[in-house]
Amino acid sequence: MRIGFIGLGKMGFNMVQRLLNHNHEVVVWNIDPKPVAELEKIGAIGSASVKELTEKLPEKKIIWLMVPSGKPVDENLDVLLDLLSTDDIIIDGGNSNWKHTQVRAEKAAEKGIYFLDCGTSGGVWGLQNGYCLMYGGNKPAVDFAAPVFESLAPANGHVYCGSSGAGHFVKMVHNGIEYGMMQSYAEGFEILEKAPFGIDLHKVSDAWQYGSVIRSWLLELAVNAFKDDPKLEKLEDYVQDSGEGRWTIQAAIDLDVPVPVITASLFSRFQSRQTESFAMKVLAALRNQFGGHAVKTKNQ
Repeated sequence: MRIGFIGLGKMGFNMVQRLLNHNHEVVVWNIDPKPVAELEKIGAIGSASVKELTEKLPEKKIIWLMVPSGKPVDENLDVLLDLLSTDDIIIDGGNSNWKHTQVRAEKAAEKGIYFLDCGTSGGVWGLQNGYCLMYGGNKPAVDFAAPVFESLAPANGHVYCGSSGAGHFVKMVHNGIEYGMMQSYAEGFEILEKAPFGIDLHKVSDAWQYGSVIRSWLLELAVNAFKDDPKLEKLEDYVQDSGEGRWTIQAAIDLDVPVPVITASLFSRFQSRQTESFAMKVLAALRNQFGGHAVKTKNQ
């Protein structure tokens, strides 16, 4: 199958390689032409513009978008809607908000174009292991694009979730769960690191991978991290979030679902970014006011 692919960052670049490895023809474009040139060396068909990319595709076109959520998706969608025809398919494989996806799908439908949403998990390891895909949208369009999903995913690693927005909704919740799992590992390893036994975190995390009920791919990544840097001294204690955790919590509020673990994990990330916590200053001041407890001032 010949497919167009827009967005050749870390994920997109590897996804194109996986498609090529499964004998698809991939026409690529990227705002920075360097990845295009690199992929041309291994068989991709390069393009100098989105228009040129669409001209190199067959009559019924499939174009995969792998760009950051928000404005980049809308900008590419606007360009594509002027270039594509009835029954063509656009797949948004990024981490877009599911509500925005529904709006985009309606906009595309006005021109007879299918806009599918595909949550994509696998990170930088996806080229080797495959990507878990969670997709939604028009079912006949999904069925037409099935060879692409089947090539990108490992066996049994892709699932049709429902109508437009369902794929991105499922990926959002997936990432919310990921927040909670990562926070749990982080807290547990901090307890071990502060224990009076000189525990080797690399050895412990590695042993937990064999038979333990908490074994997982995330734990495997922790093993790798501790092997390279046993005390993680090369890292700053600053953790960013890309939005899906916030969206998961908002969805939980809308649906009256309690999510204390996911919420706490997101707030912990916020706390990691503070160089100085005003809230902690308030706590110290209040303890001093009502109980005369000692406080540390900046000149101490």
